[in-house]
Amino acid sequence: MKILIIFIFIISNIFSLDLEKPKIYKEHNINNWLMSEKLDGIRAYWNGKTLYTKNGNKIFTPNGFTDNFPPFELDGELWSKRDDFENIQSIVLDKTPSSKWSEITYNIFETPNTKGNFYVRLEKIKNWFNQNPNINVHIIKQIQCKNKKELNTFLEKIVLLKGEGVIIKNPTLEYINKRSKNSLKVKRHYDDEGIIQKINYVDHKMKSLSIKLKNGISFNLGNGFTDKQRLNPPKIGEQITFKYYDLTKNGKPKFASFLRVREKE
Repeated sequence: MKILIIFIFIISNIFSLDLEKPKIYKEHNINNWLMSEKLDGIRAYWNGKTLYTKNGNKIFTPNGFTDNFPPFELDGELWSKRDDFENIQSIVLDKTPSSKWSEITYNIFETPNTKGNFYVRLEKIKNWFNQNPNINVHIIKQIQCKNKKELNTFLEKIVLLKGEGVIIKNPTLEYINKRSKNSLKVKRHYDDEGIIQKINYVDHKMKSLSIKLKNGISFNLGNGFTDKQRLNPPKIGEQITFKYYDLTKNGKPKFASFLRVREKE
């Protein structure tokens, strides 16, 4: 029985190991790459039959949402609009689909493990949905980026619209199912997630949270909280998302600020 439970756990989380993940842009040569808006939603992987979160948990969609989806893999973002993450999260991660799914669309940016360069992979997606339409599906627009100046102009436009950032990708290469320098995320700031280990109080009011990152590094997060959150802080063991602007030489986030409690995906 124990072996069966372990096996099921491995299968349910295998998808998180097999998707291409972008690295952070740091003055790479991106001339003539393709750029697109980075949507702040719930990343969703379609295995040909079912949608899963990036951590391999099943997404419970309403009847009809995945009609005409292809028998091959897709990768995209379940999204509604900019600056709406908490609402998206509450809708998408609910195990009982609600009528609010009408706000959600599936915004596709890849077809994992398909042969051919990025142009070929995009064409495969477009051809399928041209012949098998679904009103819930959008294919994320890709724009050719001639140079760094065009990238910065596009990023500034997205930021002014309260968007999260930009993804820029080398379109000439095959799909790589790991973290890749040929796919980069570009932001004014970065974000990360960590687990609350301890709550630090001063005069019965939360001063900071002791956070442990995935790489094992711990730090105290004290900025970005409202007065209400300081009186009723997130709980030990919860996963939170924060933004930061750089890392110290010891790998700790600089100028970190709380964003939200993150539900398990």
